[in-house]
Amino acid sequence: MTERLELYKCDICGNIVEVVVEGAGELVCCGQPMRLLQAGTNDDASTEKHVPVFSKTETNGMEIRVGAEPHPMIPEHYVMFIEVISADKNYVKRKYLHPDEKPELVIDKYINNSLAREYCNIHGLWEANSD
Repeated sequence: MTERLELYKCDICGNIVEVVVEGAGELVCCGQPMRLLQAGTNDDASTEKHVPVFSKTETNGMEIRVGAEPHPMIPEHYVMFIEVISADKNYVKRKYLHPDEKPELVIDKYINNSLAREYCNIHGLWEANSD
């Protein structure tokens, strides 16, 4: 059984899918089951460059940066996307990134108890909670 907003990856072709509507079926790509991605957190290694960091903006918005120490953003190693998800999972904001961009997402409103996730092309999925 899948759950809304879970991320799955195909280990053959690299496709990543996010569940929009829950279902009982198995997600399959390239003839094999897709792997549910498990996010790294503050408790894991390499946190200084991967765990999302929250801060409030001057206009009571929210800025999410990837890493206490900025994550590299070069073609060989970069953050592919950042997203923030409200606690009730009814609001999702995602920003896709390219190697020459800063690894950050800014939104107009601070969302209490939200979850931020980022996906590094080498080190995979990482997450942190805002509060």
